[in-house]
Amino acid sequence: MNASIVDSTVRHHSLRALVLALSLVLPALPALADSMTERGKALVEFNCARCHAIGKTDKSSHPDAPAFRTLSKRYPLTDLEEALAEGISTGHPDMPEWVASPEQIDAIIAYIASVQQP
Repeated sequence: MNASIVDSTVRHHSLRALVLALSLVLPALPALADSMTERGKALVEFNCARCHAIGKTDKSSHPDAPAFRTLSKRYPLTDLEEALAEGISTGHPDMPEWVASPEQIDAIIAYIASVQQP
């Protein structure tokens, strides 16, 4: 058998194994956090922080992205549950559509509630 074919096959199988391992590990990373609030923080850091301010004092990098600490001033946080379950969709193209599981929704809402301004 040609050595380049063997090398290509080995690389292909190695890449498949890496993709499989990542697909199993990455979704579990937020679940490794100690509490529901920490899991929610890990989820929003991964999915939202590139545009939204997710902490108590940071600034949103995207001009149309509201700071999470002010969301309860706009509407009840429980209203986010349905949007997260169905996939948040907005009018601007920078916002990716993301559908969260019920456990992720609970964690995200817990985290967002923890950073609300009085």
